[in-house]
Amino acid sequence: MGTHMGVPLRRIMRYYIIAIQFLTIIPLPFRVRCDKEDLGRSLAAFPLAGLTIGALLAGMNYLLSPWLARPLCDALLITLLSAMTGALHLDGLADVCDGIAARGGRERFLEVMKDSHIGAIGAVGLVLGLLLKWQALAAVPVGIKWQALLLFPVIARFTQVQTVVFARNARQDGLGSVFISGAGGMQLLIAALLTLASSWLLLGMKGLIVLAVAMVFTWLLKTWFRHRINGITGDVIGCISELNEILALVLLSALPLFPC
Repeated sequence: MGTHMGVPLRRIMRYYIIAIQFLTIIPLPFRVRCDKEDLGRSLAAFPLAGLTIGALLAGMNYLLSPWLARPLCDALLITLLSAMTGALHLDGLADVCDGIAARGGRERFLEVMKDSHIGAIGAVGLVLGLLLKWQALAAVPVGIKWQALLLFPVIARFTQVQTVVFARNARQDGLGSVFISGAGGMQLLIAALLTLASSWLLLGMKGLIVLAVAMVFTWLLKTWFRHRINGITGDVIGCISELNEILALVLLSALPLFPC
């Protein structure tokens, strides 16, 4: 029985390491070989990778908060988050903003997103996104700050899974197509269970409310992109993740107002 349990556990740990390798630039003492299908399968471990990111943020907050003013501490936490992730999803946010601003149809939208240069609208979207995230974190009550730091990266990484699974490729190449080809209902189910457990254990019913709102928001965005560009791309996945980090922090800042 131990052997049978060990195989799935090793598989989960392998997908967790792949998720960490992809979602962050955290140095690991070893690397795991990643085939094309493994990226999609690693989506099941994305919430665990988000929890790891959150734990590093909470640890940094524990070290800095006694010595620094709250606004500066929170600005450094957002900086650390951007650095840890290699600004991967911020790039998606900027590219999608440029794509939305571009005049033309689906092909023009995709062409602008694929351009490596950031336009004026993308730069504005990037600045506003970071500013909103910083201010939303600063508004989170001190009494639940460590729970919020753990939870919001988990929810944002789960919404990446929600975005990918059962989605349509907007283009045949690119990161989005790689994820979609290896992802399925099992990855969504495992990621959902991990995120539900994290939300409940950290903040109870209020944590589940934040998750539910993020899921509805993600579904609306996914539907809009399906109509606008006939599917998703890697940039779309990153953009939706960034918007959900902002949304989750805004909701967490308002938790004292929730009736439950």
